Amino acid sequence: MHDDRIIREDPRSGDITALLARHLEFAHAHSPGEDVHALDVDALAVPEILFFSFRRDGVLLGVGALRLLDDHHGELKAMHTAASARGQGVGGAMVAHLLQTAREIGLERVSLETGAMDAFAPARSLYTRYGFEVCAPFADYVESPNSTCMTLELNDAERRFD
Repeated sequence: MHDDRIIREDPRSGDITALLARHLEFAHAHSPGEDVHALDVDALAVPEILFFSFRRDGVLLGVGALRLLDDHHGELKAMHTAASARGQGVGGAMVAHLLQTAREIGLERVSLETGAMDAFAPARSLYTRYGFEVCAPFADYVESPNSTCMTLELNDAERRFD
């Protein structure tokens, strides 16, 4: 049996910075520069972002964040699972945790932006499983053939999963 924990952490922590560097490398390898919306460590270490890590037996396997856009709307950011842990439920556990956090702080909607290319298909599939639907660009995002924006009304999600 494993000790799986999702905890709030500082994105500037040693092993987290290494995983976030891989996250940025992945984004730049599969997206044109103008369509890379992944945040670096310093951009994630601001008060309006709640940053979490997924650790199994103390080993970092994934990260995710919830950015507060306003009092009712949040955005998933920095979703990344270590390559060695993909397919083990880390991403799903993080999405579920972030959505629960969003509900607890009173958000009504959570949105995200991810790539439209094949490399991002597993991410889009994960978000769809949790009820996210494709939407128009939100916040500062603009229409791009390289981006997919998705959103979830939390009240709808509660009805769907209760």
